[in-house]
Amino acid sequence: MSAPSVTGKSPGKAPGMVFIMIAVLIDMMSIGLIIPVLAPLVGTFTHTQAEHTAAQLAVSFAFGLANFFGSPILGALSDRFGRRRVMLIGFSGLALSFFVTALANALWMLVVVRLFSGAMQANAAVATAYVADITAPEERAKRFGMLGATFGMGFILGPMLGGFLGDYDLHLPFLVAGSMAVCNWIYGYFVLPESLKPEHRRPFEWRKTNPLAALTRVRNLKGVGSLIYVIAFSGLAQMVLQSSWVLYTSYKFGWTPRDNGLAMFTVGLMSVVVQGGLLRVLNKRIPVRRLVPLGLLFSVLTNLIWGFSTEGWMMYAAIVIGLLSYAVGPTLQGQISSAADDRTQGETMGAISSLNSLMAVIAPVLGLGLMYLVSDLPKGDWRVGAPFYFCAVLQALSLVFARRHFSHAAAAQAVPGHAVADAH
Repeated sequence: MSAPSVTGKSPGKAPGMVFIMIAVLIDMMSIGLIIPVLAPLVGTFTHTQAEHTAAQLAVSFAFGLANFFGSPILGALSDRFGRRRVMLIGFSGLALSFFVTALANALWMLVVVRLFSGAMQANAAVATAYVADITAPEERAKRFGMLGATFGMGFILGPMLGGFLGDYDLHLPFLVAGSMAVCNWIYGYFVLPESLKPEHRRPFEWRKTNPLAALTRVRNLKGVGSLIYVIAFSGLAQMVLQSSWVLYTSYKFGWTPRDNGLAMFTVGLMSVVVQGGLLRVLNKRIPVRRLVPLGLLFSVLTNLIWGFSTEGWMMYAAIVIGLLSYAVGPTLQGQISSAADDRTQGETMGAISSLNSLMAVIAPVLGLGLMYLVSDLPKGDWRVGAPFYFCAVLQALSLVFARRHFSHAAAAQAVPGHAVADAH
């Protein structure tokens, strides 16, 4: 069956935006379902907190490593064959990995299936490239905000449902997630239109799928510069946070999958509020060169509060306090996407996804490594928050590079005849 094509690039001519948001919503819900229960499932194959942390490190590392090498390949394939086909591959891979995880009866099975899942899961990068295909450059920040809000909505519904199901049976969320991935494949096959015009496609070249080489090309795009380091450090902080959160809250507060599902519901809700509505107001009133550093500053504060929290309600307070931090991601995505042309959106977004995947490879080693060192300390010991203090340092480094980038951009714009990407 041939797929219909989306060709419009104006706000009023983008029917594919509705389709891709529905696909991303289902995709993120299926992924979000397993977040509160994966670490507890890993824990069923261990006997102590230290063993549990080490096993979780192995499972997380396997996923990140495979995703790091798989993302640029699938991104480049989407530039050659179209976004729709590659997303369908991702949906089928996710479905299979969820079902196998539900049936796993040994730790090595979880490691193997997370390797497979990581290699197949590049839908976030392809979805971002899809939105870029159907959106004019000046509208991309707003559209990426809408996409980010959809991601957030998926993480509102997915982890909350997964947490409640996980309290009943740790395997049940994986079966539900697999079923949702199958539904998404069916939806994508019969409904999702293709976004990439034939004239914008290009041959697949293995040399361009080298993740490190792809990152170098993104670094050299006009208008990107030091932003690549902002994305790297900020992404690493996010991955350390994600890899450590469930273990940290279970060790320190005794949280169950249901408790973590509710906390992630709150994070997703805040993301939707900011990226789905407030971001438009922020973009009109606060220049990008100020909005990004301000959001990173709030990220530093939020991570410090999480690390020093002595009661569960303090975790929620920090989620709300970090309001502006949710604006950083889509704003940076808009900057990077605007620096790429129509023929390289897939490669560029795949490279950014690969950068995030590289951070996902490093994050478990650092975050869970720190968690391993403090896992046997008393619950009230301030050192148990070590992964979050590390995240605060990483976000502070992101802030330094962001200020450096926008200061250099402003200085370059002041030189007559010097063309740079708009940092406003």
